[in-house]
Amino acid sequence: MNNMIKLANIADISKHIPQIVLKHPLVAVINFAAIEDHIEEGTKICLDFYCLMFKNYCVNNMKYGRKSYDFQDGSLVCIAPNQIITLEGRVEKKEDAMGWGLFFHQDLIRGTSLEAKVKDYTFFSYDVAEALHLSEKEKQILYDCVVKIENELAENIDSHSKPLLVSNIELLLNYCSRYYGRQFITRNTAGQSTVSAVDALILNYLKSGQVEQNGLPTVKYLAEQVHLSPNYLSDLLKKETGMSAQDKIHYHLINEAKSILLNTGSSVSEIAYSLGFEYPQYFSKLFKQKTGKTPLAYRNMN
Repeated sequence: MNNMIKLANIADISKHIPQIVLKHPLVAVINFAAIEDHIEEGTKICLDFYCLMFKNYCVNNMKYGRKSYDFQDGSLVCIAPNQIITLEGRVEKKEDAMGWGLFFHQDLIRGTSLEAKVKDYTFFSYDVAEALHLSEKEKQILYDCVVKIENELAENIDSHSKPLLVSNIELLLNYCSRYYGRQFITRNTAGQSTVSAVDALILNYLKSGQVEQNGLPTVKYLAEQVHLSPNYLSDLLKKETGMSAQDKIHYHLINEAKSILLNTGSSVSEIAYSLGFEYPQYFSKLFKQKTGKTPLAYRNMN
């Protein structure tokens, strides 16, 4: 029988990992290599706070949402609040086992510049299968950030504690953004394959009549077809093409609209409905936004 562990706050961590001593009510650093993993197989864990986990040893078959993931050597997983992870199988530790977890509650960053900026760290919404794979140098840099946070937690809490903790967490997240950018570049071949697949999906969707039956294609639909999370897909496309997933959809929609405008006598409303727009006004607005001309002006000029 599967159990569910709900961790509503940082203090709840110590209820399930009694070896650790928490030093702050809103943030914690855990040395995974120094504790015994004793959570029952198949247990689901729901965290109501942000989590970053790195291990250089494997946790067999970790599930995040509907996807499974073998927690490979040297990979970092970032998880947003209110997500569910499932740890399955036995843990295989190495002699040089190293692993850390950083957990911080939204209340820690409330009222700081990081509160608004944290939404820009889209990797918190990636699937676990889209983990960040780190070089030795990158591992050390992130670990140094974690050590700074851990050292600050060892100090008595005073008026400087919050800004120092938040600034060091932000530094760590900024490095994660840089390394994800590097990962997109170093995995260029796979990225180009995904770009081609997305282009083909959108074109097929438009040509096959699905758009009239199901409405406009969505980023979620495309992401599901290429087995990626919507945020990861958008970020990958942005790196490869300069266009987000939504931009890609609009690009192909406008190209299709241009062809219909020049090769048929269909009215603007008929074209809008045929392309899945519920309201012709929205189609006209998008067309002008992307081309600088209204649909009729484009037709008349060509």
